[in-house]
Amino acid sequence: MDLINFRVGHKTISLKILDILLTERYEGNLTSLPNENKSFIGVKDYMDTPTPIFDLGVVLNNRSTYEVNAALSELLVEREKEHLEWLNVLENNLSTGTSFTNSLDPSKSSFSRWYKDFETDNEDLKSIVAKLEKPYHALHVMASELLEVRKTQSKDSVIILFEEKKRQTLNQLNRLFESAREQISLDYKPIIIFTTKDGVTPHIGLLVDKVEDNINVKKEDIKPLEQLTSVGFDVDPQTKNMMRGLIKMKHKHSLLLDPSAIFRPEHLMRHEAEETEEYGLF
Repeated sequence: MDLINFRVGHKTISLKILDILLTERYEGNLTSLPNENKSFIGVKDYMDTPTPIFDLGVVLNNRSTYEVNAALSELLVEREKEHLEWLNVLENNLSTGTSFTNSLDPSKSSFSRWYKDFETDNEDLKSIVAKLEKPYHALHVMASELLEVRKTQSKDSVIILFEEKKRQTLNQLNRLFESAREQISLDYKPIIIFTTKDGVTPHIGLLVDKVEDNINVKKEDIKPLEQLTSVGFDVDPQTKNMMRGLIKMKHKHSLLLDPSAIFRPEHLMRHEAEETEEYGLF
């Protein structure tokens, strides 16, 4: 069976090639309709057929990838501000001769805790974030050195030295934070997958993060989900209905989905919803 893999947050999902009519870049140009399904984001015409579009990020992760990325970008802005505020406190202490009460131990800050726990599948973003450690530690070394220097040198000379070191290190940090935010934006190129049940007419559209690759699998490569869902693995009904198995890949699993198991919004249904047909794997 030929499948195409797509990325949705940290998950990989697989769809049968025969279930796909078309993929296209998501431009946000959908028609909104009132609907209680939080994963339903609007309607888009496919060959003059109004087709409901669902955000798979909401279905599988309870949050759209766009929202996750926006939150991460905002967090990076806050982390950047924290460094500037830390430096402002240091400058004030050097200028006034007061005690520096912030920690000089780089491992004690909120940034350090965030940095150690940070995980991403975006290798370019991971590389950029890894580069933050060097200038971050350099700031703390700089602070310790300047606090010692002020004991023997004039305030003006200490401030001049502070401005020089601050400019070098802070500029490097700012460039890295900016590059990280740009990478988050560049990596997110969502697409709509128009699916079909008969190979001709559109059924629903699925919003995913990006296309990964195509694979060919045998029946024995697809592991059933019964054991997973019978031992307390919490899956909401909508998600469980569309899951058809797990496919073991090199370093992870892909989730095989049946898009026909997501029902169309009532506004687009002329007939009562039919029960989802058994997903024909082979």
